[in-house]
Amino acid sequence: MIHHNPFVSLSLSLSVGDITQKGYEKKRGKLLAPYIPQIQGVDPSLQIEHRIQTSSQVAPPGSKQNKPRVANSRDERFRSDLHTEAVQAALAKYKERKMPMPSKRRSVLVQSSVEACTPPDTSSASEDEGSLRRQGRIASSSPYQAHPSVEHWFNRVIQGSSTSSSASSTSSHPGGRPHHATNATSASAATVLADLMAHTQLDNHSAPPDVTGLSERSVHAERPQVASMRGLPRRYTHTSIMETADGVPVNSRVSSKIQQLLNTLKRPKRPPLREFFVDDFEELLDVQHPDPNQPKPEGGEMRPLSGEPLGVVTNWPPSLMASLQRWGTTQPKSPCLTALDNAGKPVYTLTYGKLWTRSQKLSYTLLNKLSTRNEPLLRPGDRVALVFPNNDPVMFMVAFYGCLLAELVPVPIEVPLTRKDAGSQQVGFLLGSCGVTLALTTDACQKGLPKAQTGEVVTFKGWPRLLWFVTDGKHVVKPPKDWHPPIRDTSNEIAYIEYKTSKEGSTMGITVSHSAMLAHCHALTQACGYTEGEIITNVLDFKRDAGLWHGVLTSVMNRMHVISIPYSLMKVNPLSWIQKVHTYKARVAVVKSRDMHWSLLAQRDQRDISLSSLRMLIVADGANPWSISSCDAFLNVFQARGLRPEVICPCASSSEAMTVAIRRPPEMGVPPPGKAVLSMSGLSYGVIRVDTEEKLSVLTVQDVGQVMPGALVCVIQVEGTPYLCRMDEVGEICMSSNSTGISYYGLPGMTKNVFETIPVTSSGAPISDRPFTRTSLLGFIGPDNLVFVVGKMDGLMVVSGRRHNADDVVATALAVEPMKFVYRGRIAVFSVSVLHDERIVVVAEQRPDGSEEDSFQWMSRVLQAIDSIHQVGVYCLALVPANTLPKAPLGGIHITETKQRFLEGALHPCNVLMCPHTCVTNLPKPRQKQPGTGESCVCVCVGWLLFLLNLPRKHSIQSQIVYIYCHLMCLKKNFQGTVANTASCVQLHKRAERVAVALMERGRLNTGDHVALVYPPGIDLIATFYGCLYAGCVPVTVRPPHPQNLTTTLPTVKMIVEVTLISECRTCCLPWPSFTSQSTETLAHPCDQSVLFNKSYVLLYVISRLCFKKKCNLGLSYISAYQHILGSPVYLTVVLLKFVKGISCLRNVNLSCVRTCMVVAEERPRNTLTQSFSKIFKDLGLSSRAVSTTFGCRVNVAICLQGTAGPDPTTVYLDMRALRHDRVRLVERGSPHSLPLMESGKILPGVKVIIANTETKGPLGDSHLGEIWVSSPHNATGYYTVYGEEALHADHFSTRLSFGDTQTVWARTGYLGFLRRTELTDASGERHDALYVVGSLDETLELRGMRYHPIDIETSVIRSHKSIAECAVFTWTNLLVVVVELEGSEQEALDLVALVTNVVLEEHYLIVGVVVVVDPGVIPINSRGEKQRMHLRDGFLADQLDPIYVAYNM
Repeated sequence: MIHHNPFVSLSLSLSVGDITQKGYEKKRGKLLAPYIPQIQGVDPSLQIEHRIQTSSQVAPPGSKQNKPRVANSRDERFRSDLHTEAVQAALAKYKERKMPMPSKRRSVLVQSSVEACTPPDTSSASEDEGSLRRQGRIASSSPYQAHPSVEHWFNRVIQGSSTSSSASSTSSHPGGRPHHATNATSASAATVLADLMAHTQLDNHSAPPDVTGLSERSVHAERPQVASMRGLPRRYTHTSIMETADGVPVNSRVSSKIQQLLNTLKRPKRPPLREFFVDDFEELLDVQHPDPNQPKPEGGEMRPLSGEPLGVVTNWPPSLMASLQRWGTTQPKSPCLTALDNAGKPVYTLTYGKLWTRSQKLSYTLLNKLSTRNEPLLRPGDRVALVFPNNDPVMFMVAFYGCLLAELVPVPIEVPLTRKDAGSQQVGFLLGSCGVTLALTTDACQKGLPKAQTGEVVTFKGWPRLLWFVTDGKHVVKPPKDWHPPIRDTSNEIAYIEYKTSKEGSTMGITVSHSAMLAHCHALTQACGYTEGEIITNVLDFKRDAGLWHGVLTSVMNRMHVISIPYSLMKVNPLSWIQKVHTYKARVAVVKSRDMHWSLLAQRDQRDISLSSLRMLIVADGANPWSISSCDAFLNVFQARGLRPEVICPCASSSEAMTVAIRRPPEMGVPPPGKAVLSMSGLSYGVIRVDTEEKLSVLTVQDVGQVMPGALVCVIQVEGTPYLCRMDEVGEICMSSNSTGISYYGLPGMTKNVFETIPVTSSGAPISDRPFTRTSLLGFIGPDNLVFVVGKMDGLMVVSGRRHNADDVVATALAVEPMKFVYRGRIAVFSVSVLHDERIVVVAEQRPDGSEEDSFQWMSRVLQAIDSIHQVGVYCLALVPANTLPKAPLGGIHITETKQRFLEGALHPCNVLMCPHTCVTNLPKPRQKQPGTGESCVCVCVGWLLFLLNLPRKHSIQSQIVYIYCHLMCLKKNFQGTVANTASCVQLHKRAERVAVALMERGRLNTGDHVALVYPPGIDLIATFYGCLYAGCVPVTVRPPHPQNLTTTLPTVKMIVEVTLISECRTCCLPWPSFTSQSTETLAHPCDQSVLFNKSYVLLYVISRLCFKKKCNLGLSYISAYQHILGSPVYLTVVLLKFVKGISCLRNVNLSCVRTCMVVAEERPRNTLTQSFSKIFKDLGLSSRAVSTTFGCRVNVAICLQGTAGPDPTTVYLDMRALRHDRVRLVERGSPHSLPLMESGKILPGVKVIIANTETKGPLGDSHLGEIWVSSPHNATGYYTVYGEEALHADHFSTRLSFGDTQTVWARTGYLGFLRRTELTDASGERHDALYVVGSLDETLELRGMRYHPIDIETSVIRSHKSIAECAVFTWTNLLVVVVELEGSEQEALDLVALVTNVVLEEHYLIVGVVVVVDPGVIPINSRGEKQRMHLRDGFLADQLDPIYVAYNM
């Protein structure tokens, strides 16, 4: 009688595509609804999970044509019913919150094409093939029940504890408020603000409106459809009307998204920090104080655990070589190793006789037939690289034992496929440090390696130069009959070196001695009960770890027959290892949980297989807590086919300690296995708390058996002194045995820390005189002396003092609707150090059919799930296209290489979500300004009055001009670099007179009328300027509008004319556009203000605005004839850029006559630019003292000037952290957080400078940063205005100190700086006073009570990635906005988001709110090279930048 199973038919319909995943979930829910109790507040469909994993997603291996996997099938390998229910229940408690989506250009939305169909091997989520499994409810129905006394044991070890039961379900946030796993309503969304910026604004500046209180009126804009063509206007259906800081209404989608961002950041995740600032001490990061309610270990101190004694065998061979010789001579026809092809057929069976003879041939050849310059290439003890593919175990085994017979040290490594393989450079570093000069390989592998043009194998990046030797039969020679390899007894000499990749990505070589290798084989033989002639099936990599220990070493010791399953066969037929167990009646199988999972997917049509011959199924990654799900599911399915429950034997191992513990076969009389359900919250604090499966945040772990024979094991604290842990405390497992590795090759410091650890008791006494080896396994010793492992040090992430395991986070992320987004379950989780704490980064491969909005919604749900389950925030979540993450040799994700690409900006994600506001909770405490009236020590510097020219008073202003410039020769260069025209002093005077006559007669202008001079720099401008002075008119110089962009440049001219009440507009001839009468009439309306200067000094300002255009490299050929040069920073920059291209034109240029090259700019001196300019043109004769800086501003165009008579300009180094608090602290060059600052020059004659407080208007000392005030005869007199606003006039041009010298009238420059009295003297012997300009007061950013200068943040951002050409920062509603120009592919745009956020956090302790990536040239820059940040901000808010990508950091 056949019973119909509705679940089987339902799963079959899903696998063949008859129904969708949604329909499958609905029907399954109806079937299981009567049997599942509902969880209050959770959708019933979310509670019901598939209990029996019978769905097949891989075609049966027996069929010739494999059926493709169903497109919407879920990767059941990561399936955990209990964990999925916990995640969905946690998400159901979150209220839906609208968050701003990032904006992308359509070209960025195009994803790279998916590569060829990825086999099941790429469904790995970690470097060790992603063996993440989860124990679900199916464990309760398993015939192999959990240990009955686990919970009782945990309660017993906590003596007298009354909190053991309550603490199991209680955890705490770092802020100290309790978080109940069963009540997640108190958990806020993962996108809340950790610490909102301070709201302090500078005086005399209009503060932008704080839109955080406008959430009720905000309109959420829909995601725009980006125009397909550049330059087209973007139109959106929904916009919100906001105002800029100047009160200008803006209709933009950007404003809506900022509003949404602020709504998500309104409520802090933790209480606000206490605000304080200590004046004279370093800024300190906020230290996270431990939560007083967090669980603490309460059990007694553990005792070291000893394994059973290592048995004594009378006929045990003295070494592994002796064992090989014994079997090779006495049992030559006994099979040793059987290799399979990709079809699963035996290709070659290596007997022990063949292994012995071929190893002898190879050892003789290596020692006697390889030579250089008549000297042997190799000597005993030399290291040799073994480069063999994973499908050729026979050649590897021969090469390995051949090296051992020749007393060489084999170093097995992976085959490098390309010159840029993941981790290949670090492997090359290992080979170089080991002194490897020879690499052994097969003929087929050698032909597949990349070749150079000479036909030789290329030298891979970071690798030493290697000689490649093929070990096939025709390349080795038969040794003479009288030659015998030395078979010595075991010793402490190095036998082989096994490579290991650390958490940081470095590759280290672990040395294993001959004695340790023999002792390990002895211990494995005793623990596993190996006997001679047994058949073992090995699915693991035979070059390292358990695959090497069981399949190459211990098998030869016991004359076992190994059936090696290649990785390529597992990709085609995941059931192949089970078929070989059935065919060969294998007694032992060595697998990983991923192999058990793959076999579950392909077992449906295999009815004729039996696993009854197995006495031991060794799960090599049983130490991974998530492997228990695959073990239980495998047992549930294959128990009907002869698999006994006690056969499954998980083990724990590490590269340093080798095998640590393994579950014994049942015939050895060991206690039954154990299972523990632990609180994740307790584990994050390093304590063990038993939980029930009804809780949300639980981790189910299985034991890994007993300690290895002859070993001594203890658990020590992870950090600091290696104290023994308490019995209910999680720590690092340490092992003392003769079978562990002995060192890291060439790294004595790390060797001492890892291989020579001495655990101590709480009193400080060592527990043993034997050194212990750290295993990198985190766990504890449970009941019946069973070893439990909860994680690894490589996956440990310590965030704010709490421990989190990367595999646990992966499992949580995969529980959030993985079938829609994650490609093949490929997720990488790692931590990066940002601002002195670890931050969690999640990178997942996105399915090709995933949409933008769905992906963003999935990322948001992942953030919420991780925050609820693990009580930790995710710093960055990135989605990359399918098949783009770097792969490990066996198909898993190469975690360290992925992390390296993330930090270097080479990951190229297609979606990024940064959440620094949630994660960064250790920002420096905000500054609270202390009230004060000023400083007692006042710093005032006065320039020396040097009257070099005693002009007769009878001369008029016209004659003074001619007298001063009597040696002036004006030139004008055309675009080809030739002289277009010149003007002597007399010619200039005559032309100026003609202009004056034309103004008075034809223009009928009166004295004092305003005249606009719309000229490019040149002789016409100078002559017309003087002509206006001759006529008594006021010249107003106006930059001509650009002929190709009149729409944007003409309104500027119109505005100037309106402001200054122009009476006449004089223009030049073509190619500059002249104005018609109609255009001149439009410039008529009076408006606001202009600046008036003293006529006698405006000449210097006009000359200083001269600049050289176009052919700057050719321009050097004619400026070399002059002694004094004035130029802007833009000029120097363009000259530097053009120099390399035009260097051939400068061979005959001599700049030795140039005495002064002054850079005119209204900003901080660019010392890097000036130093580079001096250095690059040093060979052309330019003196290093010639290039200097000047400082002038709107109220006084000439305050400082670095002359040749003065001393060399000095450069000081300031502490940037003190500078944020308006303090000047000098530090040494190269100090951390140091800022180089070059002086702006010597104060000019007749100029007085004082540093004043911007708020109190009191004088400041030389250790304080303040506003530069200037008093001189040539100060500007005020703003030209028609409204008579005397307040502005008095405040900026005629202000007085609040105390001290209250009589002197000063002008406020609007720039921050400080004065420093130096001991240097100039040529006249006078003391030199230096003025240092830090930046503009208008552009400073006041965040968290501290003052930041944009140029400092921009310098850090530009340095963070090579593709950032320019950067500008500004604030909007207390959010820091960073705009970067991308000089590269648009696919790199999303890489910049994380790098920009990281560098600003690290160097400036600020959280970036918005990152905008734009094209080169978008950031507006004026003629002096200064960034127009306010114009950029207005363009951003009006959505006029056409950005490549806009990221809103949550």
